[in-house]
Amino acid sequence: MEAPPVTMMPVSGGTINMMEYLLQGSVLDQSLESLLHRLRGLCDNMEPETFLDHEMVFLLKGQQASPFVLRARRSMDKTGMPWHLRYLGQPEIGDKNRHALVRNCVDIATSDNLTDFLVEMGFRMDHEFVAKGHVFRKGIMKIMVYKIFRILMPGNTESIEPLSLSYLVELNVVAPAGQDVVSDDMRNFAEQLKPLVHLEKIDPKRLM
Repeated sequence: MEAPPVTMMPVSGGTINMMEYLLQGSVLDQSLESLLHRLRGLCDNMEPETFLDHEMVFLLKGQQASPFVLRARRSMDKTGMPWHLRYLGQPEIGDKNRHALVRNCVDIATSDNLTDFLVEMGFRMDHEFVAKGHVFRKGIMKIMVYKIFRILMPGNTESIEPLSLSYLVELNVVAPAGQDVVSDDMRNFAEQLKPLVHLEKIDPKRLM
C-alpha cells in the first residue's frame, strides 16, 4: 500500500516551541582523558554519566525534495529505559551574531514498538549506529563526549567497529525559542576548553 503524500510542517513541542542550541567539535583518542579531566573541573560537582545507545535514522519521502527525518534511540546498557523519538529541524539561517547553531527540537519517550510503528507509517530506516561515551552538565548546558561505532551487520549491535580515531564533542542547550542569550554562555564555556577541543557552530549542510 502506497504511503499518503507528506506535507512538511514546522514541529513544536506542545505549546512551547523548543529549540536546540549546538556547538560541535572532536578530539583524537589520545586527548580524551585530558578533556575528561578538564570537564570534571569545569562542570557541576557530580560524576559524569556514561551511556551506550543504539540510534536508528528513519526517512519518509514526501512531495518535497528533502525527506522527513526522525531519529529513534534506545539505551543498550540501562534496562527499563524507554525508546526516544527525536525530530531535529533545519538550522535557522540569517543571524550571524548567534554563537551557536539553532534548530527546532522535539524529543519524546515512547513505547518499545516505536520502530515497528515508524515502518507502518511508511518510514524506512536509512542508517544506524552505536554511540558510547560520557555526559557532563553545567547548569542547563549538556556536554556529550562520545565515539560513534559502525554496525557491521544490520540489526546486530554486537558487531561494531569505531567509525574514526576520534571522539565527537557536543555542547548543547534545549530552551524555548527566543532564548538566544544561552549561546553567549555556551561560547564562554567553549573558550575554557581550548586548546583541547575547538567547539564551533557547524552547519550540517556543509558536511553533505
